[in-house]
Amino acid sequence: MQPESVIAMWVTLLLAGLGFFALADEFRRRRIGSDVSQDQVFRCVRCSSVYTDDAEVERSRCPQCGKTNEAVRF
Repeated sequence: MQPESVIAMWVTLLLAGLGFFALADEFRRRRIGSDVSQDQVFRCVRCSSVYTDDAEVERSRCPQCGKTNEAVRF
């Protein structure tokens, strides 16, 4: 084999491998990203329970003790 053809073969294999990993990463991101919730996170000041509720509500009742809490700001 000539050196040019060996180099061309290695470059082609390298690009094909990088393309495969890029596609696999894109499919993984789409699968994980579709499960992201827009709910707000709440932490109870009485029992320290952490829970979520709809994004539209500003205050939510704790499912453990019933205390009304405000959303956690990150």
